[in-house]
Amino acid sequence: MPVITRDTGIIEAVQKYPQIIEIFQDYGLGCVGCMAAHFETIGEGAGAHGIDVDALIADINDCITDNK
Repeated sequence: MPVITRDTGIIEAVQKYPQIIEIFQDYGLGCVGCMAAHFETIGEGAGAHGIDVDALIADINDCITDNK
């Protein structure tokens, strides 16, 4: 079961799993520094930038799993 979903808040995810900042950067998302990150979900943020949300979520969860 995925730890992070498209409905997870950006800031919530990054605070809990700081190692995923690199994944956001790999996708060209500067979410962590964006004011919208405080109220957007990962799905909303990625969708607004035309990012493949499912691929992003898979990579985030892989990163979390690999770092446990």
